[in-house]
Amino acid sequence: MKVLFTHSYFLRFDSKQFKTAMPYPPLGTLYAMAFLREKGYEVKLHDTMFSFSADEILPVLQEFKPDIVVSYDDGFNYLTKMCLTNMREACFKMQALAKQNGCFVITSSSDAADHFEKYIANDADAIAIGEAEQTVFELCEAFKNASSIENINGIAYKKNGSAVKTSKREVLKDLDHLPPPAWDLLNIEPYKAMWMNAHGYFSLNFVTTRGCPYKCNWCAKPIYGNRYNSHSPHAIVKQIKEWKNKFGFTHVWFADDIFGLKPNWLKQFSEAVKLEGLKIRYKIQSRADLLVEENSVKCLAESGCDTVWMGAESGSQKILDAMDKGIKVEEIKKAFYLLKQYQIKPALFIQFGYLGEQLEDIKQTVEMVNELLPNELGVSVSYPLPGTIFYEKVKEQLVSKANWTESDDLHLMFKNTYPPQFYRYLHKFLHHTYRINLNKSNEHELHKSYLRKKGSVMYHKLMRKKVLNSLKKIEPRAASIF
Repeated sequence: MKVLFTHSYFLRFDSKQFKTAMPYPPLGTLYAMAFLREKGYEVKLHDTMFSFSADEILPVLQEFKPDIVVSYDDGFNYLTKMCLTNMREACFKMQALAKQNGCFVITSSSDAADHFEKYIANDADAIAIGEAEQTVFELCEAFKNASSIENINGIAYKKNGSAVKTSKREVLKDLDHLPPPAWDLLNIEPYKAMWMNAHGYFSLNFVTTRGCPYKCNWCAKPIYGNRYNSHSPHAIVKQIKEWKNKFGFTHVWFADDIFGLKPNWLKQFSEAVKLEGLKIRYKIQSRADLLVEENSVKCLAESGCDTVWMGAESGSQKILDAMDKGIKVEEIKKAFYLLKQYQIKPALFIQFGYLGEQLEDIKQTVEMVNELLPNELGVSVSYPLPGTIFYEKVKEQLVSKANWTESDDLHLMFKNTYPPQFYRYLHKFLHHTYRINLNKSNEHELHKSYLRKKGSVMYHKLMRKKVLNSLKKIEPRAASIF
């Protein structure tokens, strides 16, 4: 049988990310394609990353004539975990076109797992929930043999007119048994061209692990769960070396939720990089409490790590504890300075609007950012995702709006201390303040190009004053706090 794979992330539907111009291929999709190809299926990719419309799948359906269409989102990319409505509607459209062309339809994504009833009502025959390579294979086998799917673990489907779920599927433990991603089935050129035109270098995404063992109560884990399993360092290094030679990238984003958590993994990875003679720069995501160990940071530096994104979230210990984050503000600062000591650029994710956050908590966060001045800063507001404790606390309020339209939506969708517009202004205020303080810092030279790109310091001072006036209209105390 012939299987057409696609996914529902359209870069052009997310204006902020399109402007950022850092596209990464759908890695999870490529893993699933490789797995099914190894089982003997003929597979093809319709990559929607640079598409203008969901309708672009139609000529592919007519030419390839697949028996099955699998919409398989990249579960390693945080943008797909946000479940943006633009992407959901596009997926529904592609599902409908696939059914109109006589195909079975399988869908695997965070959003489909959370809202399987909606996807089944919009032409999906089955939803693969959780880690889905084996699940998709078993569904394809069932469709091929015209047999029942009701005993397949990890799916939702329609039974007697209603959407039902089967038992949970266990996650894979030995990731090295998976075939490497089907990079050969991807047209890499548009990715490379956008990176080179916008940034002058080309970055590609890889993963070394699946899952996250930590318990942050706002962070959804619908794909790989709280289990943490990893590839061997040597397998990852060989994979990167092979495709670096073919694609010519010079930078890697490791899309793991947590990079290098297992004992000795970082040391073995650093040794494997040296053994293979691999020269690469890379960025990762990690936690502050893992980055206070000097040996770990040293291994990162020696193996080519140039940027670490930390989920700092807040400068208020009260808010970190409310999130069940499991870290201390002091650890954030210690990890930050240790990274700088080893010439690794620290970057921070900040989150405003968590339940119970007051102006004093916000002040502590702003002060932390101004003290540390990370090389990069990502600011968002708390976003309720199904399956989390946080979501359960606010779900009754998610009536008029339960998902963002695109990643720059930044609408606070539940009632908190301040209205949604306050957090929009706060987001802008912090960014303007951050850019002004970068200019004042002793490391001005490091940030010159960044400041040129984002505009003059005078511009940011004028905009900060304007935004602060807007904040004061909502909360008069903002003037004294900021």
